[in-house]
Amino acid sequence: MTVLERFLEGDIRALSRLISHVENRSDGYLELLSRLYPKVGGAVRIGVTGPPGAGKSTLVNCLAHRLLKEGLKVGVIAVDPTSPFTGGALLGDRVRMADFPTDGSFYFRSMATRGASGGLAGATDNVTILYDAFGFDVTLLETVGVGQVELDIVDSCDTVAVVVVPESGDSVQTMKAGLMEIADLFCVNKADRPGADRILSELRQMLKMRKPSADKWSIPVVKTVATSTEGVEELYETITKHQEHMKAEGAFDERRRRQIHKKLTRILQVRFSRIVEERLPESANIEQIIQDIYDGKTDPFSASDRILKVSLSEFVRA
Repeated sequence: MTVLERFLEGDIRALSRLISHVENRSDGYLELLSRLYPKVGGAVRIGVTGPPGAGKSTLVNCLAHRLLKEGLKVGVIAVDPTSPFTGGALLGDRVRMADFPTDGSFYFRSMATRGASGGLAGATDNVTILYDAFGFDVTLLETVGVGQVELDIVDSCDTVAVVVVPESGDSVQTMKAGLMEIADLFCVNKADRPGADRILSELRQMLKMRKPSADKWSIPVVKTVATSTEGVEELYETITKHQEHMKAEGAFDERRRRQIHKKLTRILQVRFSRIVEERLPESANIEQIIQDIYDGKTDPFSASDRILKVSLSEFVRA
């Protein structure tokens, strides 16, 4: 049997091999994704993001166990920072995922950012396609948590939980970090520490002043202590309520359509960029154009218009 055939029959090892194939962008990976795409759409994608040290991995661990308890198949993608020495993921989360079943109902994968911004690895969205086609009911995505604006997770998830801790600072800093724009719910983790009630109150007050969203969802704030599973049930129920609300309002499908739009845009950007890098220098006689600009015979703006015409013609032929 081929790897794909074993994948379609539920072989976890085949899933692992195909993930590596897609992550490394090996020959034929786009054809593989195209073949599997008609099988996707059934899995729910839940994103967990927030600053470093917020306890995201422990919360994901707890949520995975809770989902498994419901009899659901769960896949986890934990995006780790790329090692500056090896170029791979630091893979620290893998150690924490040792107490899960090995019967195929659970799968965990660490992925390196490989220079991608936005908190997610460049191949993450493509790997969620594999998870979905494999038959997982839920995919949990944990972002790298670099403390930057992690907006990419919105383009990959149906529900986004933003995790903060009492030490995260005041609510104004949270808003400045861009987290207000991506949160479907807030989770104040490590709520047994001093300052938890303060940040909880500040977040709730700030959310009251927020302009109502088009989907009519009021962003809730829940408290958790993930290390003792305190509040995890409320977090799980809040995530479930959000998805039920979004489906009832028609916003769930609308978000999925926006995500498809973003994915199409990214695919076109990657293809266009590849044409520019690989074919344009020869087609547009780029060295001569550079020399003409240097000699004052033209300018970069006029030259870019001519290059764009060549690029579009190459793009259509591709």
